Amino acid sequence: MLSTNTSLSNAPGFIDKEEQYSAHNYHPLPVVLTKGQGVYLWDVDNKRYYDFLSAYSAVNQGHCHPEIIATFIEQAQRLTLTSRAFHNDALGEFAEFITKFFGYDKVLPMNTGVEAVETAIKLARKWAYEVKGIEKNKAKIIVCENNFHGRTVNVISFSTDPDATENFGPFNPGYEIIPFNDIPALQKVLQDKNVAGFLVEPIQGEAGVIVPDDGYLSLAAKMCKEANVLFMADEIQTGLARTGKMLACDHENVRPDILILGKALSGGTMPVSAVLCDDEIMMTIKPGEHGSTYGGNPLACKVAITALKVLSKENMASNATIQGAYLREQLNTIDHHLISIVRGKGLLNAIVIARADNKDTAWNLCLQLMENGLLAKPTHGDKIRFAPPLSITSAQMKECVDIIRHSLHSL
Repeated sequence: MLSTNTSLSNAPGFIDKEEQYSAHNYHPLPVVLTKGQGVYLWDVDNKRYYDFLSAYSAVNQGHCHPEIIATFIEQAQRLTLTSRAFHNDALGEFAEFITKFFGYDKVLPMNTGVEAVETAIKLARKWAYEVKGIEKNKAKIIVCENNFHGRTVNVISFSTDPDATENFGPFNPGYEIIPFNDIPALQKVLQDKNVAGFLVEPIQGEAGVIVPDDGYLSLAAKMCKEANVLFMADEIQTGLARTGKMLACDHENVRPDILILGKALSGGTMPVSAVLCDDEIMMTIKPGEHGSTYGGNPLACKVAITALKVLSKENMASNATIQGAYLREQLNTIDHHLISIVRGKGLLNAIVIARADNKDTAWNLCLQLMENGLLAKPTHGDKIRFAPPLSITSAQMKECVDIIRHSLHSL
């Protein structure tokens, strides 16, 4: 692997302490960050980087967006948490805002993305038994190969990634896995009357930004409707302007029966997630059947409202379309044997590295990018996501393309 000169750096001390006292469940790049603003991050040696990961799309609005931070500070000094044992003066405001923003009857607020996925699954099952009339404990959720919906034991029960499942069993039943972007496979499983929902990422981000064929989502949603099956869209990574629309499903005018949101719902300040659906589905869950101490806390509610307003007011979806098209166009002009595929939509993009000669090539390229002032991270060995904050300008994007080109040729 490439080495980095850390002899005069402050980073090793931080890294060593983390290695000694923290679980080894991640393999980060050897950079220690201390400050962020907009599209930039700074390390403990005051070196500046372009952020091309955006905390896995949790920082769509840019690091420390001033309006989001102002809201955070104001509410944090007033009231942060009451639990749901009592009403607070922010939850109703948030619920009204987000349901009208996305066009649903109700919202169920949670914290992390995987909590929202778990919530959506519970809602689909409750609806299946109490509305659709599926026999008790027979409901199935259809999912796709190479999915990533989180890492709880229940969610990895339908993962096809060996890293997610090895030695974590036994796993939960109730799921059927089909290929992604495969309409005939979906058509076949929808014939089963015990199917309650189809859970799908509009674009598979963790798998390496796998974009389905045009029309896949709209046809899948239509087939689900005809089969009386809930179309459940996990827009935790693809949503909130990342792909050039407020939701990735908007590209095909699809309105999910259950919409799952997270990550950038707080602009990267705290865990906030939400599940939206209409009364027929949402009102099947009664008091005591689901909840979270922090879900719907006043700090999260206020921050989420501002985070959504910033996305709209600053036309970040439109900018994602413009900058993403330029990025893919420029990446495709780089004549380098290491790039085998460029793909993406909006500012959710990836390159696939030809690595037949060296399994560490993608990692080494990310180290080279880091040396040259741009932070990205490999996924599944040979893929690198390029997903900067949606506030990135044309001049900044041009500089980033130059860094990528230079890094490839340096490698």
